[in-house]
Amino acid sequence: MTVMAGTVAALICAILSTLVIVGLHGRAGDYRRNQAITAAVRIAYEVRREPLTGPLKVPDGVIVQLLDGDRRVIAGTRRDLGGSPIAGFRPAEANIYSTRVLCPPRGLRGCMWVFAYRVYQPGGDWFIYAAIPNTPWYVSGALLLVVICVSLLVVLLVSLRAWGTVDQTLAPVDAIRRELAEITASESGRRVTVPENRDEIRRLAEAANATLDRLDSALERQRSFTSDASHDLRSPIAAARAQLEEALLAPDDVEWPTVARAVLQSLERLQAIVTDLLQLARLDAAAWHGTETIDLAALVTIEVARSDRTKRIVPHLQDGVTVHGDRLRLVRLLTNLLDNAERHAESRIDITVWREDSVAVLEVLDDGTGIQEKNRDLVFQRFARLADSKERDPAGTGLGLPIAREIAKMHGGTLTIEDSDSGARFVLRIPRGQDDGPGAVGP
Repeated sequence: MTVMAGTVAALICAILSTLVIVGLHGRAGDYRRNQAITAAVRIAYEVRREPLTGPLKVPDGVIVQLLDGDRRVIAGTRRDLGGSPIAGFRPAEANIYSTRVLCPPRGLRGCMWVFAYRVYQPGGDWFIYAAIPNTPWYVSGALLLVVICVSLLVVLLVSLRAWGTVDQTLAPVDAIRRELAEITASESGRRVTVPENRDEIRRLAEAANATLDRLDSALERQRSFTSDASHDLRSPIAAARAQLEEALLAPDDVEWPTVARAVLQSLERLQAIVTDLLQLARLDAAAWHGTETIDLAALVTIEVARSDRTKRIVPHLQDGVTVHGDRLRLVRLLTNLLDNAERHAESRIDITVWREDSVAVLEVLDDGTGIQEKNRDLVFQRFARLADSKERDPAGTGLGLPIAREIAKMHGGTLTIEDSDSGARFVLRIPRGQDDGPGAVGP
Protein backbone atom coordinates (compact mmCIF):
# COMPACT_ATOMS: atom_id res chain seq x y z
CA MET A 1 0.00 0.00 0.00
CA THR A 2 2.84 2.39 0.85
CA VAL A 3 4.64 1.60 -2.40
CA MET A 4 1.44 2.17 -4.36
CA ALA A 5 0.81 5.50 -2.63
CA GLY A 6 4.40 6.59 -3.26
CA THR A 7 4.18 5.53 -6.90
CA VAL A 8 0.92 7.42 -7.43
CA ALA A 9 2.36 10.49 -5.71
CA ALA A 10 5.47 10.28 -7.89
CA LEU A 11 3.35 10.07 -11.05
CA ILE A 12 1.22 13.03 -9.98
CA CYS A 13 4.34 15.06 -9.10
CA ALA A 14 5.91 14.16 -12.45
CA ILE A 15 2.80 15.31 -14.32
CA LEU A 16 2.50 18.54 -12.32
CA SER A 17 6.22 19.24 -12.63
CA THR A 18 6.01 18.76 -16.40
CA LEU A 19 3.06 21.13 -16.62
CA VAL A 20 4.84 23.72 -14.46
CA ILE A 21 8.06 23.52 -16.48
CA VAL A 22 6.19 23.66 -19.80
CA GLY A 23 4.16 26.68 -18.63
CA LEU A 24 7.21 28.50 -17.27
CA HIS A 25 9.22 27.59 -20.35
CA GLY A 26 6.69 29.37 -22.57
CA ARG A 27 6.46 32.41 -20.30
CA ALA A 28 10.25 32.62 -19.91
CA GLY A 29 10.73 32.42 -23.69
CA ASP A 30 8.17 35.14 -24.29
CA TYR A 31 9.78 37.31 -21.64
CA ARG A 32 13.28 36.98 -23.10
CA ARG A 33 12.08 37.58 -26.66
CA ASN A 34 10.24 40.69 -25.46
CA GLN A 35 13.50 41.86 -23.91
CA ALA A 36 15.28 41.54 -27.26
CA ILE A 37 12.43 43.22 -29.18
CA THR A 38 12.25 46.09 -26.67
CA ALA A 39 16.03 46.62 -26.85
CA ALA A 40 15.92 46.67 -30.69
CA VAL A 41 12.98 49.11 -30.78
CA ARG A 42 14.71 51.43 -28.29
CA ILE A 43 17.91 51.46 -30.36
CA ALA A 44 15.91 52.13 -33.54
CA TYR A 45 14.31 55.10 -31.81
CA GLU A 46 17.66 56.42 -30.60
CA VAL A 47 19.22 56.04 -34.07
CA ARG A 48 16.57 58.37 -35.45
CA ARG A 49 17.53 60.99 -32.87
CA GLU A 50 21.35 60.82 -33.00
CA PRO A 51 24.10 58.64 -34.43
CA LEU A 52 25.16 55.69 -32.26
CA THR A 53 28.60 54.17 -32.09
CA GLY A 54 30.50 51.90 -29.76
CA PRO A 55 28.98 49.59 -27.19
CA LEU A 56 25.20 49.65 -26.60
CA LYS A 57 23.46 49.29 -23.25
CA VAL A 58 20.93 46.46 -23.30
CA PRO A 59 19.60 43.92 -20.72
CA ASP A 60 21.87 41.05 -19.78
CA GLY A 61 21.77 38.19 -22.23
CA VAL A 62 20.60 40.30 -25.19
CA ILE A 63 23.02 40.74 -28.09
CA VAL A 64 22.41 43.72 -30.41
CA GLN A 65 24.20 44.95 -33.58
CA LEU A 66 23.60 48.18 -35.49
CA LEU A 67 24.51 48.02 -39.20
CA ASP A 68 24.69 50.97 -41.61
CA GLY A 69 23.56 50.89 -45.22
CA ASP A 70 26.81 49.19 -46.28
CA ARG A 71 26.20 46.44 -43.69
CA ARG A 72 29.06 47.54 -41.50
CA VAL A 73 28.73 47.08 -37.76
CA ILE A 74 28.93 50.54 -36.27
CA ALA A 75 27.64 49.69 -32.74
CA GLY A 76 26.87 46.61 -30.70
CA THR A 77 26.95 44.91 -27.35
CA ARG A 78 30.13 42.89 -27.86
CA ARG A 79 33.57 43.98 -29.07
CA ASP A 80 34.67 40.49 -30.04
CA LEU A 81 32.33 40.35 -33.03
CA GLY A 82 35.07 41.65 -35.25
CA GLY A 83 32.73 43.82 -37.33
CA SER A 84 30.92 40.73 -38.72
CA PRO A 85 27.05 40.71 -38.69
CA ILE A 86 25.52 37.90 -36.65
CA ALA A 87 22.90 37.23 -39.34
CA GLY A 88 22.58 37.63 -43.08
CA PHE A 89 18.82 37.83 -43.57
CA ARG A 90 16.89 41.07 -43.90
CA PRO A 91 13.25 42.02 -43.53
CA ALA A 92 11.29 42.08 -46.76
CA GLU A 93 10.90 45.45 -48.48
CA ALA A 94 7.32 45.73 -47.25
CA ASN A 95 8.16 44.75 -43.64
CA ILE A 96 9.90 46.52 -40.82
CA TYR A 97 11.19 43.40 -39.10
CA SER A 98 11.51 39.63 -39.38
CA THR A 99 12.59 36.89 -37.04
CA ARG A 100 14.40 33.55 -37.34
CA VAL A 101 16.01 30.89 -35.18
CA LEU A 102 19.68 30.40 -36.05
CA CYS A 103 21.73 27.50 -34.73
CA PRO A 104 24.05 29.24 -34.12
CA PRO A 105 24.20 32.86 -35.32
CA ARG A 106 27.48 33.90 -36.90
CA GLY A 107 30.20 34.20 -34.27
CA LEU A 108 27.97 32.90 -31.43
CA ARG A 109 27.15 29.54 -29.84
CA GLY A 110 23.91 27.64 -29.50
CA CYS A 111 20.52 28.22 -31.02
CA MET A 112 19.20 31.77 -30.66
CA TRP A 113 16.21 33.86 -31.66
CA VAL A 114 17.41 36.62 -34.00
CA PHE A 115 15.25 39.67 -34.78
CA ALA A 116 16.11 41.87 -37.78
CA TYR A 117 14.72 45.48 -37.81
CA ARG A 118 14.80 47.93 -40.69
CA VAL A 119 15.55 51.54 -39.76
CA TYR A 120 14.85 54.11 -42.52
CA GLN A 121 17.66 56.63 -43.03
CA PRO A 122 18.09 59.37 -45.73
CA GLY A 123 21.22 57.76 -47.10
CA GLY A 124 19.84 54.23 -47.09
CA ASP A 125 18.25 51.73 -44.72
CA TRP A 126 20.11 50.65 -41.61
CA PHE A 127 19.51 47.35 -39.84
CA ILE A 128 19.40 46.25 -36.23
CA TYR A 129 20.00 42.59 -35.24
CA ALA A 130 18.89 41.57 -31.74
CA ALA A 131 19.61 38.00 -30.54
CA ILE A 132 18.55 36.16 -27.42
CA PRO A 133 19.42 32.53 -26.50
CA ASN A 134 16.65 29.94 -26.70
CA THR A 135 15.20 29.04 -23.33
CA PRO A 136 16.25 25.43 -22.35
CA TRP A 137 13.51 22.87 -21.73
CA TYR A 138 14.14 23.04 -17.97
CA VAL A 139 14.02 26.89 -18.07
CA SER A 140 16.85 27.16 -15.53
CA GLY A 141 18.93 24.88 -13.33
CA ALA A 142 17.58 26.49 -10.17
CA LEU A 143 13.97 25.88 -11.23
CA LEU A 144 14.71 22.24 -12.10
CA LEU A 145 16.40 21.72 -8.73
CA VAL A 146 13.46 23.26 -6.87
CA VAL A 147 10.92 21.12 -8.78
CA ILE A 148 12.89 17.93 -8.11
CA CYS A 149 13.33 18.70 -4.41
CA VAL A 150 9.65 19.60 -3.95
CA SER A 151 8.56 16.43 -5.79
CA LEU A 152 10.81 14.22 -3.69
CA LEU A 153 9.56 15.88 -0.52
CA VAL A 154 5.92 15.36 -1.53
CA VAL A 155 6.55 11.69 -2.39
CA LEU A 156 8.34 11.19 0.94
CA LEU A 157 5.53 12.84 2.94
CA VAL A 158 2.84 10.86 1.09
CA SER A 159 4.73 7.60 1.62
CA LEU A 160 5.20 8.31 5.33
CA ARG A 161 1.54 9.26 5.68
CA ALA A 162 0.45 6.11 3.84
CA TRP A 163 2.77 4.01 6.00
CA GLY A 164 1.29 5.47 9.17
CA THR A 165 -2.29 5.14 7.92
CA VAL A 166 -1.83 1.54 6.79
CA ASP A 167 -0.04 0.64 10.01
CA GLN A 168 -2.82 2.21 12.08
CA THR A 169 -5.53 0.59 9.94
CA LEU A 170 -3.97 -2.88 10.02
CA ALA A 171 -3.24 -2.81 13.75
CA PRO A 172 -6.66 -4.37 14.55
CA VAL A 173 -6.04 -6.98 11.83
CA ASP A 174 -2.70 -7.87 13.40
CA ALA A 175 -4.42 -8.12 16.80
CA ILE A 176 -7.03 -10.45 15.30
CA ARG A 177 -4.24 -12.54 13.75
CA ARG A 178 -2.45 -12.86 17.08
CA GLU A 179 -5.66 -13.84 18.88
CA LEU A 180 -6.49 -16.42 16.22
CA ALA A 181 -2.97 -17.85 16.51
CA GLU A 182 -3.44 -18.23 20.27
CA ILE A 183 -6.78 -20.05 19.96
CA THR A 184 -6.38 -23.82 20.15
CA ALA A 185 -8.74 -26.76 20.34
CA SER A 186 -8.45 -26.69 24.14
CA GLU A 187 -9.36 -22.98 24.19
CA SER A 188 -11.97 -23.09 21.45
CA GLY A 189 -14.42 -20.98 23.44
CA ARG A 190 -12.23 -17.91 23.07
CA ARG A 191 -13.18 -15.21 20.57
CA VAL A 192 -11.34 -12.33 18.90
CA THR A 193 -11.97 -8.76 19.98
CA VAL A 194 -14.50 -6.92 17.80
CA PRO A 195 -13.45 -3.28 17.08
CA GLU A 196 -15.92 -0.52 17.91
CA ASN A 197 -15.79 1.11 14.48
CA ARG A 198 -18.34 -0.25 12.04
CA ASP A 199 -16.00 -0.91 9.13
CA GLU A 200 -14.45 -3.81 7.19
CA ILE A 201 -12.21 -4.73 10.15
CA ARG A 202 -15.26 -5.13 12.38
CA ARG A 203 -16.93 -7.32 9.77
CA LEU A 204 -13.72 -9.38 9.53
CA ALA A 205 -13.71 -9.90 13.31
CA GLU A 206 -17.40 -10.84 13.28
CA ALA A 207 -16.81 -13.29 10.42
CA ALA A 208 -13.86 -14.82 12.30
CA ASN A 209 -16.01 -15.22 15.43
CA ALA A 210 -18.81 -16.77 13.37
CA THR A 211 -16.30 -19.21 11.90
CA LEU A 212 -15.04 -20.04 15.39
CA ASP A 213 -18.65 -20.63 16.49
CA ARG A 214 -19.11 -23.11 13.66
CA LEU A 215 -15.80 -24.78 14.51
CA ASP A 216 -16.87 -25.04 18.16
CA SER A 217 -20.13 -26.62 17.09
CA ALA A 218 -18.26 -29.06 14.87
CA LEU A 219 -15.81 -29.87 17.67
CA GLU A 220 -18.68 -30.40 20.09
CA ARG A 221 -20.42 -32.70 17.62
CA GLN A 222 -17.17 -34.56 17.11
CA ARG A 223 -16.63 -34.96 20.86
CA SER A 224 -20.23 -36.10 21.31
CA PHE A 225 -19.92 -38.47 18.38
CA THR A 226 -16.67 -39.90 19.73
CA SER A 227 -18.18 -40.31 23.18
CA ASP A 228 -21.32 -41.98 21.85
CA ALA A 229 -19.36 -44.19 19.47
CA SER A 230 -17.04 -45.25 22.29
CA HIS A 231 -20.03 -46.08 24.50
CA ASP A 232 -21.84 -48.03 21.80
CA LEU A 233 -18.71 -49.90 20.82
CA ARG A 234 -17.88 -50.67 24.43
CA SER A 235 -21.30 -52.20 25.16
CA PRO A 236 -21.11 -55.25 22.86
CA ILE A 237 -17.43 -55.75 23.70
CA ALA A 238 -18.19 -55.66 27.42
CA ALA A 239 -21.16 -58.04 26.97
CA ALA A 240 -19.05 -60.56 25.04
CA ARG A 241 -16.23 -60.32 27.58
CA ALA A 242 -18.62 -60.81 30.50
CA GLN A 243 -20.19 -63.86 28.84
CA LEU A 244 -16.82 -65.45 28.17
CA GLU A 245 -15.47 -64.70 31.66
CA GLU A 246 -18.59 -66.16 33.24
CA ALA A 247 -18.30 -69.30 31.12
CA LEU A 248 -14.63 -69.71 31.99
CA LEU A 249 -15.46 -69.77 35.72
CA ALA A 250 -17.05 -73.20 35.25
CA PRO A 251 -16.04 -74.40 31.80
CA ASP A 252 -17.23 -77.94 32.36
CA ASP A 253 -20.77 -76.88 33.28
CA VAL A 254 -21.26 -74.42 30.39
CA GLU A 255 -23.08 -75.13 27.15
CA TRP A 256 -20.50 -73.65 24.80
CA PRO A 257 -22.79 -73.49 21.74
CA THR A 258 -25.14 -71.24 23.74
CA VAL A 259 -22.24 -69.08 24.84
CA ALA A 260 -20.96 -68.91 21.26
CA ARG A 261 -24.34 -67.78 19.97
CA ALA A 262 -24.55 -65.06 22.64
CA VAL A 263 -21.04 -63.83 21.85
CA LEU A 264 -21.86 -63.97 18.16
CA GLN A 265 -24.84 -61.66 18.73
CA SER A 266 -22.57 -59.16 20.48
CA LEU A 267 -20.09 -59.39 17.60
CA GLU A 268 -22.89 -58.87 15.07
CA ARG A 269 -23.96 -55.71 16.89
CA LEU A 270 -20.33 -54.58 16.99
CA GLN A 271 -20.00 -55.27 13.27
CA ALA A 272 -23.18 -53.31 12.54
CA ILE A 273 -21.90 -50.31 14.47
CA VAL A 274 -18.51 -50.41 12.72
CA THR A 275 -20.19 -50.75 9.32
CA ASP A 276 -22.41 -47.75 9.99
CA LEU A 277 -19.45 -45.72 11.25
CA LEU A 278 -17.50 -46.49 8.08
CA GLN A 279 -20.50 -45.50 5.99
CA LEU A 280 -20.77 -42.19 7.85
CA ALA A 281 -17.05 -41.61 7.38
CA ARG A 282 -17.41 -42.12 3.63
CA LEU A 283 -20.38 -39.77 3.52
CA ASP A 284 -18.51 -37.12 5.52
CA ALA A 285 -15.62 -37.43 3.06
CA ALA A 286 -18.10 -37.03 0.17
CA ALA A 287 -16.66 -40.08 -1.61
CA TRP A 288 -18.79 -40.04 -4.76
CA HIS A 289 -18.47 -42.87 -7.26
CA GLY A 290 -20.31 -41.32 -10.19
CA THR A 291 -23.97 -40.79 -10.98
CA GLU A 292 -26.61 -42.44 -13.09
CA THR A 293 -30.24 -41.85 -13.91
CA ILE A 294 -32.38 -43.77 -11.44
CA ASP A 295 -36.11 -44.46 -11.64
CA LEU A 296 -37.34 -44.23 -8.06
CA ALA A 297 -40.43 -46.34 -8.72
CA ALA A 298 -38.32 -49.14 -10.22
CA LEU A 299 -35.81 -48.89 -7.37
CA VAL A 300 -38.58 -49.21 -4.76
CA THR A 301 -40.20 -52.12 -6.62
CA ILE A 302 -36.93 -54.06 -6.82
CA GLU A 303 -35.97 -53.48 -3.19
CA VAL A 304 -39.40 -54.35 -1.83
CA ALA A 305 -39.52 -57.53 -3.91
CA ARG A 306 -36.17 -58.88 -2.77
CA SER A 307 -36.43 -57.95 0.93
CA ASP A 308 -38.23 -60.10 3.47
CA ARG A 309 -40.27 -57.85 5.75
CA THR A 310 -42.45 -58.72 8.72
CA LYS A 311 -44.92 -55.92 7.96
CA ARG A 312 -47.09 -55.48 4.88
CA ILE A 313 -45.68 -52.95 2.43
CA VAL A 314 -48.13 -51.07 0.21
CA PRO A 315 -46.51 -49.14 -2.68
CA HIS A 316 -48.07 -46.12 -4.42
CA LEU A 317 -45.72 -45.47 -7.30
CA GLN A 318 -45.83 -42.97 -10.15
CA ASP A 319 -43.85 -44.06 -13.20
CA GLY A 320 -41.10 -42.02 -14.77
CA VAL A 321 -39.91 -40.19 -11.63
CA THR A 322 -36.12 -40.14 -12.11
CA VAL A 323 -33.19 -38.63 -10.29
CA HIS A 324 -29.43 -38.49 -10.87
CA GLY A 325 -27.36 -40.09 -8.16
CA ASP A 326 -25.59 -43.10 -6.68
CA ARG A 327 -27.86 -46.15 -6.88
CA LEU A 328 -26.21 -48.04 -4.01
CA ARG A 329 -26.50 -45.09 -1.64
CA LEU A 330 -30.14 -44.49 -2.54
CA VAL A 331 -30.82 -48.18 -1.91
CA ARG A 332 -29.14 -47.79 1.50
CA LEU A 333 -31.33 -44.76 2.24
CA LEU A 334 -34.52 -46.64 1.33
CA THR A 335 -33.42 -49.69 3.35
CA ASN A 336 -32.75 -47.57 6.43
CA LEU A 337 -36.16 -45.91 6.15
CA LEU A 338 -37.88 -49.30 5.73
CA ASP A 339 -35.95 -50.77 8.68
CA ASN A 340 -37.02 -47.86 10.87
CA ALA A 341 -40.64 -48.08 9.69
CA GLU A 342 -40.74 -51.87 10.23
CA ARG A 343 -39.41 -51.40 13.76
CA HIS A 344 -42.26 -49.06 14.71
CA ALA A 345 -45.16 -50.07 12.44
CA GLU A 346 -48.07 -52.10 13.76
CA SER A 347 -48.89 -53.92 10.56
CA ARG A 348 -48.49 -51.73 7.46
CA ILE A 349 -45.95 -49.53 5.68
CA ASP A 350 -46.91 -47.26 2.78
CA ILE A 351 -44.31 -46.19 0.22
CA THR A 352 -45.25 -43.40 -2.17
CA VAL A 353 -43.31 -41.95 -5.11
CA TRP A 354 -44.50 -38.91 -7.07
CA ARG A 355 -43.44 -35.74 -8.83
CA GLU A 356 -43.73 -32.32 -7.21
CA ASP A 357 -42.74 -29.58 -9.67
CA SER A 358 -38.99 -30.08 -10.23
CA VAL A 359 -38.58 -32.41 -7.26
CA ALA A 360 -38.90 -36.17 -6.94
CA VAL A 361 -40.58 -37.18 -3.69
CA LEU A 362 -40.35 -40.50 -1.85
CA GLU A 363 -42.47 -41.00 1.25
CA VAL A 364 -42.36 -43.82 3.81
CA LEU A 365 -45.29 -43.90 6.23
CA ASP A 366 -45.89 -46.44 8.99
CA ASP A 367 -48.99 -47.00 11.13
CA GLY A 368 -47.15 -46.86 14.44
CA THR A 369 -47.33 -44.36 17.25
CA GLY A 370 -45.37 -41.72 15.32
CA ILE A 371 -42.69 -39.29 16.49
CA GLN A 372 -43.44 -36.22 18.55
CA GLU A 373 -42.57 -32.92 16.90
CA LYS A 374 -39.98 -32.05 19.58
CA ASN A 375 -38.07 -35.26 18.77
CA ARG A 376 -38.09 -34.96 14.97
CA ASP A 377 -34.62 -33.41 14.78
CA LEU A 378 -33.26 -35.55 17.58
CA VAL A 379 -33.75 -38.84 15.70
CA PHE A 380 -31.39 -37.62 12.95
CA GLN A 381 -28.53 -37.12 15.41
CA ARG A 382 -25.88 -39.81 15.48
CA PHE A 383 -26.40 -42.50 18.13
CA ALA A 384 -29.56 -40.76 19.30
CA ARG A 385 -32.27 -43.30 20.14
CA LEU A 386 -35.68 -42.69 21.64
CA ALA A 387 -36.95 -44.85 24.49
CA ASP A 388 -39.49 -46.57 22.24
CA SER A 389 -36.79 -47.42 19.71
CA LYS A 390 -34.51 -48.93 22.38
CA GLU A 391 -37.38 -51.01 23.68
CA ARG A 392 -38.37 -52.33 20.25
CA ASP A 393 -34.82 -52.96 18.99
CA PRO A 394 -32.13 -53.08 21.70
CA ALA A 395 -29.52 -54.04 19.08
CA GLY A 396 -30.02 -50.89 17.01
CA THR A 397 -27.07 -48.56 16.43
CA GLY A 398 -28.87 -45.21 16.18
CA LEU A 399 -27.05 -44.46 12.91
CA GLY A 400 -29.59 -45.49 10.29
CA LEU A 401 -31.52 -42.24 10.05
CA PRO A 402 -28.39 -39.99 10.23
CA ILE A 403 -26.92 -42.01 7.35
CA ALA A 404 -30.15 -41.62 5.38
CA ARG A 405 -30.16 -37.86 5.84
CA GLU A 406 -26.49 -37.56 4.83
CA ILE A 407 -27.24 -39.51 1.62
CA ALA A 408 -30.14 -37.16 0.90
CA LYS A 409 -27.86 -34.14 1.36
CA MET A 410 -25.25 -35.63 -0.97
CA HIS A 411 -27.94 -35.80 -3.68
CA GLY A 412 -28.89 -32.17 -3.11
CA GLY A 413 -32.10 -33.14 -1.35
CA THR A 414 -33.69 -33.22 2.08
CA LEU A 415 -35.06 -35.86 4.41
CA THR A 416 -37.60 -34.66 6.95
CA ILE A 417 -40.38 -35.92 9.19
CA GLU A 418 -43.73 -34.34 8.36
CA ASP A 419 -47.16 -34.40 9.97
CA SER A 420 -49.44 -37.36 9.40
CA ASP A 421 -52.75 -38.67 10.74
CA SER A 422 -51.02 -41.71 12.22
CA GLY A 423 -47.50 -43.07 12.43
CA ALA A 424 -44.20 -41.51 11.35
CA ARG A 425 -44.06 -39.96 7.88
CA PHE A 426 -40.55 -39.65 6.42
CA VAL A 427 -40.39 -37.55 3.23
CA LEU A 428 -37.38 -37.50 0.88
CA ARG A 429 -37.14 -34.74 -1.72
CA ILE A 430 -34.46 -34.83 -4.43
CA PRO A 431 -34.15 -32.67 -7.59
CA ARG A 432 -35.58 -34.60 -10.50
CA GLY A 433 -33.56 -35.89 -13.44
CA GLN A 434 -34.07 -34.62 -17.00
CA ASP A 435 -35.55 -37.86 -18.22
CA ASP A 436 -38.89 -37.42 -16.46
CA GLY A 437 -41.89 -37.69 -18.62
CA PRO A 438 -45.12 -35.74 -18.16
CA GLY A 439 -47.33 -36.77 -15.34
CA ALA A 440 -49.63 -35.62 -12.60
CA VAL A 441 -48.28 -33.67 -9.67
CA GLY A 442 -48.85 -35.18 -6.26
CA PRO A 443 -49.65 -38.69 -5.06
